[in-house]
Amino acid sequence: MSAPVVERIDDELWSAIGDPTRRRVLDLLLVAGEGTATTLGEQLPVTRQAVAKHLVVLDRAGLVRPTSVGREKRYRVDDARLARAVAQLSSVGSAWDARLQRIKRIAEAIELAKNNQEPKES
Repeated sequence: MSAPVVERIDDELWSAIGDPTRRRVLDLLLVAGEGTATTLGEQLPVTRQAVAKHLVVLDRAGLVRPTSVGREKRYRVDDARLARAVAQLSSVGSAWDARLQRIKRIAEAIELAKNNQEPKES
């Protein structure tokens, strides 16, 4: 029997993209193709140092890959890892849809049973 979907989710990955600034960094990198902490910082309401820290988190999660060019690090999105994140999100969404459908059926059955037990007026 396979493990529940929740156990297969990569917590580090979701922690990394759970932050709105990191999601914006990913968006900017996807549009531009690559960027440095400096170029990204110019487009965000945070300092270059804050962007650099966000990039480290994204790198640790495998969502971006740095390339050293002189003293700079240029970052690109890791397309395969991003695709994995999208697949995980889809899987979690499907699992929750199924759970919610089960809850709905239970609630409907309870309501039906309740309506059938109430005395009927003549």
